[in-house]
Amino acid sequence: MQMKYLHTMVRVADLDASIAFFALLGLEETRRWDNEAGRFTLVFMAPPGQPECPVELTYNWDGDDGLPSDSRHFGHLAYEVKDIYATCQHLMDNGITINRPPREGRMAFVRSPDNISIELLQEGDNLPVAEPWASMENIGHW
Repeated sequence: MQMKYLHTMVRVADLDASIAFFALLGLEETRRWDNEAGRFTLVFMAPPGQPECPVELTYNWDGDDGLPSDSRHFGHLAYEVKDIYATCQHLMDNGITINRPPREGRMAFVRSPDNISIELLQEGDNLPVAEPWASMENIGHW
């Protein structure tokens, strides 16, 4: 049996805030579907040049009473980045908390506005250990 990856779906409470967050990560909207009958919007966002690897943001127009307050049971989305330190600095400069800093120059975790855990991994080898990252403590859980 052959299978093909399609997407990862996450429910979001604030579509605009979630789009802005994933745009800060560098993802671009690749397609959108507003479904009047079902009263929901699907927004697919993917890294540039990788439309086959999207995250599907599902927004229910009438709210979603079933949306968990902590999406930790989901696990996480993972993205490879060219420079873990520059990426984390960019996110911090835009008000995003770095929950697990890249102390070893390799891995960091942040959370979306809907509490979705996002893993950021350095492309290739670890970057040299550097401050302020090496001394930063975890914030919250990731």
